[in-house]
Amino acid sequence: MSWLGDGRIDWPRILLLALTVTVLVTLGTVAATSSTAFGPYNPSWDGSSDFRQDAEDDPTVESHLLSDTAQYDELPANETVAFIIAPDEPYEGEDAERIREFVDEGGTLVVLENFGEPGNELLADVGAEARVDGQLVRDERNHFRGPTMPVATSVENHTLTSGVDQLTLNYGTAVEPGNATVLVATSDFAYLGPEDNELDEQDELQSYPVATVENVSEGKVVVVGDPSITINAMYSEPDNAAFVRGLYADADHVIFDRSHGSGVPPLAAAMLVIRGSPLLQLLVGTIGIGFVAVLSQIRVKSAREALQSRLPARFQPAGNRNDGTIGPGLSDSERAEFLRRQHPDWDEEQIQRMITALNHPRSEDETDE
Repeated sequence: MSWLGDGRIDWPRILLLALTVTVLVTLGTVAATSSTAFGPYNPSWDGSSDFRQDAEDDPTVESHLLSDTAQYDELPANETVAFIIAPDEPYEGEDAERIREFVDEGGTLVVLENFGEPGNELLADVGAEARVDGQLVRDERNHFRGPTMPVATSVENHTLTSGVDQLTLNYGTAVEPGNATVLVATSDFAYLGPEDNELDEQDELQSYPVATVENVSEGKVVVVGDPSITINAMYSEPDNAAFVRGLYADADHVIFDRSHGSGVPPLAAAMLVIRGSPLLQLLVGTIGIGFVAVLSQIRVKSAREALQSRLPARFQPAGNRNDGTIGPGLSDSERAEFLRRQHPDWDEEQIQRMITALNHPRSEDETDE
């Protein structure tokens, strides 16, 4: 393909290429990202792509995006931490049983929920005692950008809170701990209630737990009353990232469980399907190798033909030479007819000798006598 025609830029071709590239980039972005809140592939303020990327960049752990709870069986439970962030749908039947078995076998389950019921239902199914309250927690004195974004400053001395001095919340709720151990709590000036309610003398100001941990069978269950500590807009606020990293610091595997929530883009979903099927992996690998082989042959052939076309005539292969009178692709009968028209005075013997000479060109080493 030439981008110059008679010394001029071929603008239509350039514009077509630019349009094609733009469309491909747009389709690729749509296929590889998500706009769902808390989605691990959502790069916007309400996604958790920073959290996912942080875990993927950690060389000490291997991260896994799960779209089916059956995949829990593929990982060693006692070396794995699973994050379930604000699930859209409840875990029922076999799904809930698989999560319970994961915890029973030594897995660590982290449930981040504020106002949804699926989180509390799952906690009950796995045998945990902690529950999220579901009411908005506010703090008029210790907050980030307003009372609905309280800064939880009461941090207990625990292995899971190493290097953590506070959590910065965003529309979170309190955690009713039961017999669980409180990890982080608000200041003594927090209260619960709807956002449109004004603080009055009837409100009870006190410290509310917002993160707990408890042993369940052979495993652990961590409950956090604000899934927003994982979103991109809040992940870097003090000390949310440090707290989340500490939850999987001693693990070999990290699970992002999206089996009951949206937010998995088509490209990531396709990769999950391929990864779970050896047959599909073989098929995709075979197609890829075949495509590369075909593309390589086409490129090599095109490059060879382009090079040959630029060589002087005496260095080109005999089949590429053309003296301007008889094309190299003509048959003997067509050549004979051409010679009869051009040389009506030639007899058939002369014509046949010429055709034979054209079919058997002299080698480059031969010289004219």
